[in-house]
Amino acid sequence: MPRAFLPYGRQSIDDSDIEAVAQVLRSDWLTTGPAVDAFEADFAACTGAAHAIACSNGTTALHLALAGLDVGPGDVCIVPAITFMATANAALYCGADVVFADVDATTGLMTPDTLRQAIARVSGARLRAVLPVHLAGQCEDMAAMREIASAAGAKLVEDACHALGTRQAGRPVGACDHSDAACFSFHPVKTIAAGEGGMVTTGDAALAARLRRLRSHGIERDPARMEQGQDDPWWHEMQELGWNYRLCDVQAALARSQLRRLDRFAAKRKALAAAYDALLAGHPLVKALVRTPDCDPCLHLYPVRIDFAAADTDRATIMRALQARGIGSQVHYIPVPSQPWYRRRYGDQTPPGAAGYYQQTLSLPLFTDMAADDPARVVAALDAVLGG
Repeated sequence: MPRAFLPYGRQSIDDSDIEAVAQVLRSDWLTTGPAVDAFEADFAACTGAAHAIACSNGTTALHLALAGLDVGPGDVCIVPAITFMATANAALYCGADVVFADVDATTGLMTPDTLRQAIARVSGARLRAVLPVHLAGQCEDMAAMREIASAAGAKLVEDACHALGTRQAGRPVGACDHSDAACFSFHPVKTIAAGEGGMVTTGDAALAARLRRLRSHGIERDPARMEQGQDDPWWHEMQELGWNYRLCDVQAALARSQLRRLDRFAAKRKALAAAYDALLAGHPLVKALVRTPDCDPCLHLYPVRIDFAAADTDRATIMRALQARGIGSQVHYIPVPSQPWYRRRYGDQTPPGAAGYYQQTLSLPLFTDMAADDPARVVAALDAVLGG
């Protein structure tokens, strides 16, 4: 029998997830109810964060975090050139501008040196925030980033949408030991799924309260924080302009059920990544992901670097040939400054490290329900299409 198609990523759903969702559907609350509160409490405990604020997706998490930190017109945010465009877009939603930092061509990560170079290019505006991106699940050097950002008077917001389950220096990503906030995504290809969903973690109680207000139209319902001192049972105040960025209870129940299996998911992803590493050791054309120091990653992606020129082929040809053999793949990411909207706004500012990373990167299948021998199947197919 032919083996099932392997996408580059997908969700893992079992009967416990289905039952968790069914319980909410049988309850009185479909949104703004107890399942969201329970998920937030469990997520805070899992990441070691003081506060966790659920929202509708990873993009809204980024937007909320920056808005809550008063990023606005006249400000600049620094974003690595290799990321999903939502990281940069969130700054624009706030009315700020973006300066793109280069990345290490072997990891796709912003470095302390490339951050310093980006800061040097900020002129005529206030640098308000730096957004390190934990690409594929690997951490930026957060202690160094915090030191550099603080010296420049900037806040630090982690784009941790790829990094749930990753630990740095023994601590979970999301604890915010070196940042003002961290943002997560629960899209189906991420480590846990909510369908769509996001979370912001922070150690700042005042920021957490503001984010809860902003995710629900800017409405305050706590009498202790009312401006007009009303205590009527129906009273609420729209204290600032917010959005409808809430997570519903159905999504929260699914994500909370998934969170209970995070350790199992992380162990499986690490085993699959280790299998890929061993199979690709010494490969003449394909380089495994370079690991960063002090990081124990729960990889969301398994990106490799392929010397397409040496193989006398191109990436599109390889992707189509893998597809024909039942293997999905994807590119993470096209450099954001090369996207048409950003080129029109700033000109093409794709830096050399980002261009070099993009030229060779390809993400191979990595998800919890893969079989133990699937990495061997993928690498064998890759060898075949590369002519190895």
